[in-house]
Amino acid sequence: MFDTATALNAWYEAHARDLPWRRPPGAAMPEDPAWPYRVWLSEIMLQQTNVVTAAPYFARFVARWPDVAALAAAEDGEVMQAWAGLGYYARARNLLACARAVVAEHGGRFPDDEAALRTLPGIGAYTAAAIAAFAFGRRALIIDGNVERVVTRLFAIPTPLPARAEILAALETITPAAGPDHAPADFAQALMDLARALCTPREPKCLACPIASQCRAAAAGNPQDYPVKPAKAARPLRLGVAWWIEVGGEVLTMVREGRGLLGGMRALPTSDWRVESLAAEPPITGDWRVLGAIGHGFTHFELRLEVHALYLPTRPALAGDWLPVHQAAGAMPTVFAKAVALAIAQRGQA
Repeated sequence: MFDTATALNAWYEAHARDLPWRRPPGAAMPEDPAWPYRVWLSEIMLQQTNVVTAAPYFARFVARWPDVAALAAAEDGEVMQAWAGLGYYARARNLLACARAVVAEHGGRFPDDEAALRTLPGIGAYTAAAIAAFAFGRRALIIDGNVERVVTRLFAIPTPLPARAEILAALETITPAAGPDHAPADFAQALMDLARALCTPREPKCLACPIASQCRAAAAGNPQDYPVKPAKAARPLRLGVAWWIEVGGEVLTMVREGRGLLGGMRALPTSDWRVESLAAEPPITGDWRVLGAIGHGFTHFELRLEVHALYLPTRPALAGDWLPVHQAAGAMPTVFAKAVALAIAQRGQA
């Protein structure tokens, strides 16, 4: 009788990716007490971020903060600055909150079961299952976008995403128990690597797939039809103004409030971002010039941000920090880095 887990794990042994947060196929869980920390850190970074982008950030974080206690003791601003460029900055705030909770409530050791993990800041169902499996070898049903694609094709699940109940039920039937012949962590990571290498969104390589003989979508000749996507809602457009105030080669910056979108991040002074109007009062009166506008997409809305510039001979009495113009972009998240780039490009024309 065909065993999906055995076939998939055999393929994984030959094709597993070598990643700094992943143990080799079939290897025992590392005895390093910081291993769960590394798994957790990688999973938070990989939320809505790909491996290529996350890997150098991961390396810098573990070099600077090698364990959860070191990260818990870090200054908020240092962590937010180190995170800059990874996006979705609530993850960085939750990263610190979680590290501090692990130290304060769990003696600096991550709990090893899903229920306890889910009580920690920033850890939802997927992340709890991933940490339980990848850090502690627990059997867990792990669902990310890659697993969704493989499982919905394997079982030809017709329900539009998220279809969580159907995917969980299907995954339950093929996920092995922990034992000498199977490691649940290997099975989950094999599904993910299979999705990346063979079961791709377009033109899946079914002839090379180790479980194609069991795949209902492949048998029907329509794997590209899965997973079934929900109707896509249009994202609203919001409008705002970023103010570029420059004095002697330095620009005024500020740190946004700790809560909310881009909370705790360095930014240019900016208006509220509204749907209905671009009108906004600048922080001071002066000979403001409109340099242009940048666009940026967030999860739930698109932003059009006009950049207005004011060039002054002396610093005005405004709260904030002055940074050299050519250092400003590197200190800010992408949306404001775009505004900085526009302002620098327009300086010679101002």
